[in-house]
Amino acid sequence: MDAIYDPSGNSNSDIDGSEVNLLSVSWNQDYGCFAAGTNHGFRIYNCDPFKETFRRDLKSGGFGIIEMLFRSNILALVGGKANTQYPPNKVIIWDDHQSRCIGEFSFRSDVRAVKLRRDQIVVVLEHKIYVYNFMDLKLLHQIETLANPRGLCCLSHQVNTSVLACPGLRRGQVRVEHFGLNMTKLINAHDSRIACLTMTMDGLLLATASTKGTLIRIFNTMDGTRLQEVRRGVDRADIYGIALSPNVQWLAVSSDKGTVHIFSLRVRVVSEDSSTQSTVGHAPPFSHQNSSSSLDALISPSAAGANPGSSLSFMKGVLPKYFSSEWSFARFHLPEPTQYMSAFGSQNTVIIVGMNGSFYRCAFDPVNGGEMIQHEYVRFLKTELKSG
Repeated sequence: MDAIYDPSGNSNSDIDGSEVNLLSVSWNQDYGCFAAGTNHGFRIYNCDPFKETFRRDLKSGGFGIIEMLFRSNILALVGGKANTQYPPNKVIIWDDHQSRCIGEFSFRSDVRAVKLRRDQIVVVLEHKIYVYNFMDLKLLHQIETLANPRGLCCLSHQVNTSVLACPGLRRGQVRVEHFGLNMTKLINAHDSRIACLTMTMDGLLLATASTKGTLIRIFNTMDGTRLQEVRRGVDRADIYGIALSPNVQWLAVSSDKGTVHIFSLRVRVVSEDSSTQSTVGHAPPFSHQNSSSSLDALISPSAAGANPGSSLSFMKGVLPKYFSSEWSFARFHLPEPTQYMSAFGSQNTVIIVGMNGSFYRCAFDPVNGGEMIQHEYVRFLKTELKSG
């Protein structure tokens, strides 16, 4: 692969001048960068400040899946359908410092997703998930799932917790593997099929949405307890992404309705020096008590920054369920109809990346909520979405 650097970062043509189309976008594990797979290769972008970090272009075709490993030189690549060198049923582990493949996995069916930890490589097929040891590429676990065309799977990323969440074998079920504890937890999260899921960095909190797309639910992964439920809306929607803020105070949801919703989480986080600190369920003590590893399983009382509920909630036994729901605290309406993914930046900001090559940075008021304010917009790739 040839390295090409464009200081403007806004080119939509490659080395020979042909059109570049976006095939995929994906965050790295701490949401500080994202990778864009194109029909000619891939590009890596830094979020704050926004800039193109590097790009790799090749003549054999593009990549449908790019998975970064934090900010390291290691990436997992899966070719797009038109790639003549890297087919969509093969995972390439690429060392960009050495500019060479250091490992590969081939399968009988197309790869739906790849997830990386510093110690594991997870490959998601439509009906099965394979977990490999990163050091020697040996197979550690095989997990069967319900049909999973979206490649839904998420991992914890703290050194001292190894947690994987994926669809179970029943509709609406999430399977949570606590590898370090040798424990499996099955959570019946929704009546409909799972459409989206994410976890906190420590893997102790899980947020899910179904194909109905109206409710987002937050669970304790240790005992499966539902901690909170929030409502995106009443109409059916396709949920593109769910993001949890690092301090476990906020949740962001993007959907095909063209709006990113922010919800206030009521899971109380206890400070590290508190004598009443407790962890979710019966989790063992952790050496790094950050994120939700120090959360209290009890729901905190309403405070400033709470989601608005219905004034008719006292009649919830009689009225439809949505009258007693928690609605979004803040929101941002996107001007163009395309698929977006969102994540939390610093100081009450949300970063949004679209499959049309757009990047937004927006701020929300943590006390009063309401409409978010756009602080930055970049068109990093002028593109028309095409499959391939």
